[in-house]
Amino acid sequence: MTALVFAEASTAGWVIGWSVGIVVVLVVVALVVPILLLAQRIGGQASEINASLEESVDHTAALGELNATIEAAEAIVAGLARGRNRLGG
Repeated sequence: MTALVFAEASTAGWVIGWSVGIVVVLVVVALVVPILLLAQRIGGQASEINASLEESVDHTAALGELNATIEAAEAIVAGLARGRNRLGG
């Protein structure tokens, strides 16, 4: 009889242990799955953002020559001012 009581007690411990383990695994899965889905969505958006940035680099490449254009315009304006002064204007 005592062996039967001990057997039931040890079985109850196993059942409680397995139940707690299953609950813990389900909670972890419930927390990790949304994080993984969000990470996948962010990864997709990151590739779209990168493509847009590369396109922006192509569209704004000419702005690198803006300083040269400004310097040329200043030289032209200075030359025109000298010409006006020489002509008495």
